[in-house]
Order: sequence, then C-alpha cells, then structure tokens
Amino acid sequence: MAEARSIVLCRDCLDLSSGDYQVSPACGSTRIVAHPELDRLDIAHIDCDAFYASVEKRDDPSLRDKPLIVGHAGGRGVVTTACYIARKFGPRSAMPMFKAMEMCPHAVVIQPNMAKYKAVSNEIRAIFRDATPIIQPVSLDEAYMDLSDDARGELIAGGEGPPAMALAEVARRIEREVGITVSIGLSYNKFLAKLASDLEKPRGYSVIGEVEAKTFLAPLPVRKINGVGEVTARKMTDYGIETIGQLQHMAEAELIGRFGKFGRQLAGFAQGRDDRKVSTGSPAKSVSAETTFAKDTDQAAQLLAAMKPLCERVAERLVRGRHAGGTVVLKLKTHDFKLLTRNRQLPNPTQQADVIFQQASDLVEREADGRFFRLIGVGVSDICPAAEADPPDLFTGL
Repeated sequence: MAEARSIVLCRDCLDLSSGDYQVSPACGSTRIVAHPELDRLDIAHIDCDAFYASVEKRDDPSLRDKPLIVGHAGGRGVVTTACYIARKFGPRSAMPMFKAMEMCPHAVVIQPNMAKYKAVSNEIRAIFRDATPIIQPVSLDEAYMDLSDDARGELIAGGEGPPAMALAEVARRIEREVGITVSIGLSYNKFLAKLASDLEKPRGYSVIGEVEAKTFLAPLPVRKINGVGEVTARKMTDYGIETIGQLQHMAEAELIGRFGKFGRQLAGFAQGRDDRKVSTGSPAKSVSAETTFAKDTDQAAQLLAAMKPLCERVAERLVRGRHAGGTVVLKLKTHDFKLLTRNRQLPNPTQQADVIFQQASDLVEREADGRFFRLIGVGVSDICPAAEADPPDLFTGL
C-alpha cells in the first residue's frame, strides 16, 4: 500500500498544497509543516515562548542577546520565566532564584510586571478570536483552540482558511502585531495538541496525527501525561511503569484498580484518546477586530480607511452571535508598542457597522495628533442580547 502523500503548509506565505518537498514552491521558504493529516486536524494548543521574558525583551531591545530571568530576587524568590539564552545555563521556571543565579550569575533579573503581561495576553487572545470563538485559556500565555467547522461557523467564509493555515496566520500576526513568538501544537485532541506544542520550541509548529499517535506516545515517559505529577509518577515507578508504552499494554480495569478514577483517563491518553472538549467557560465580553499597517502612519485619513472594514467585521460577528454592544472601543498601538484604548458609551446597544464607525471616527480624530501608529483596532464591549440593539426611531412609520 502506497504511503499517504503529505499536505505541506508554508508558514511564511501560507501556501497549502500536496507534495513531498522541503522548500515552499510558492516563496522558497524552508519554514514548512508537512503531514498527511494536516488538512483535517483541528484542535490546537498555542504556547507563548518564554512569555514574560519575551515581552521584556520586546520593550527593551538592549536585552535581546542577554540571558534574562523574570522573577523576584532575594533569598526566597523564584524564577517566573527564564529566556532561552538563560535556559542554556540551567535556570528554569519555579526554580529558586539563588540556584538560578548560581547557574547563570551574569543573567539580568527583572521583577515581573503582571499588569503589562495581562494586557499583552489580551491582545493575543483578540487575534485568537479572529480564527475561532472557541478558546480555552489555560494561563496568560497558553490556550487551547477548537478550529473545527462546527466551532468556527461562518468565520471560514471570512478568508481565514483551513485550521492549519489559520494557525500559521495567527502565529504570523502575533509576531507582527504583538512582537513576540509562539509555538503551536496541532492534533485531533487536547492531550496530543499540548504535547505537540512542546516539541519544537521556540517558534515551533508541530503536528501529531491519528495514524502515528500510539507509536509516538510509546517511548515517552509517563510524566508527559496530563495529571501525572510527582506522587503518581512515583507510584508508577513502584509498579515498574516508566513509559506510556507500558501503559498501552495494560487493561483499563487494571489501571482503574491501581490509580482509581484517573486510571480510566490514563488508559485513554495512553492510546491517544482524549474526549475533553475545548471549553470557553464564559460568554464573550467584547467583540473586536484589528489590523497592523505595513508602514506606520500618522495620517487620520489612513487610520479611518483601515478602520471601516474592521467595523464591518465587528458588525458581522455581532449579528452572527446574536449580540449587540453598548460601548465602542478604539485601540491604537504606537510605533514603539505603546497601547492606547479609548471608549465611548452608546445611547443604545448596536449591531450596525456605520454606528460603530461614526463613534470610533470621533475618537480617531482626537488621537491623530502627529504620532505614528502601527496598529488600529475597533470593537464593542458591554455585550447584550441582539433584541436590545438599535431601537427604531419613535416617529418612524407615523
């Protein structure tokens, strides 16, 4: 039987085609992802690369080539994040700071700025929402995404493309608009997507398909399984279980007998099964869209021209989700990555693009004072049911 032909995605030009090549025929890039199941996998895990440290290096370019540790200094302080340069010397997250500094005494140490990291995380999630509404944040710097047709609905008609391509565009936008990098794991369930995202950091894009899942899992240590901490791993060692492959040869009933209810999940994970859904957990609090300029601009006319189609996208999403928004939100990012947000409350909630554009235009005119901007975004907050939107004029039809 002939081996399945790979689907190849270029991460730079987003060309998606069938073949066995190592270089994109469209643009010549070697940053490609190839897998026979690439066109039908739709569960992703995205993890920001050394998130806190990457944000600090973005904001202070003098730190770019230096080992950087973000964390609380002092005898009881711990490492929150170590950049990849520092990691070469041994420091890792959650390590005592004194130990990290023994390993890498020349590292620069910065106190964490959680307010800043949360703001950057919100920017990243806004980009996620352009690919799918079904997002399950795990922390500020990682999230699961369901990019299946059912989850994305009419977003697919908006030009985002199939899941693999949409993810590459998400990563590309985060680099361009936020200024940091992410690693992507794509598979057919959450467990394997999470594993995949750890395979090729930083700036990775890894795929685990259904055909090779069991073979891929077999040699991995049991600690790679979600929920297997130190206590469970020690218990497994006492039973002589070191690899996932050993779990694959054990009956579910035996695993339940040894590890209780978790044994059933263990049995599934070992075989590459995971029935957990990507869960948003809470309703949307805002709807927005944004774009980054190819060249920074200080012209109000250019800002307004770029904003008009964004207002239309926001309106379409409100209608599709049967929502309305009570406050218009303008977002502008300066050439040096400083983020500005301006709000205007509406007399009535709206779904209409022209209402959003009119209110946001006034805000743009106030901010266009000669500063150069690299990004503009517009959205609505104070989300409410569509039935409350755009009440007809009292005298209409009289």
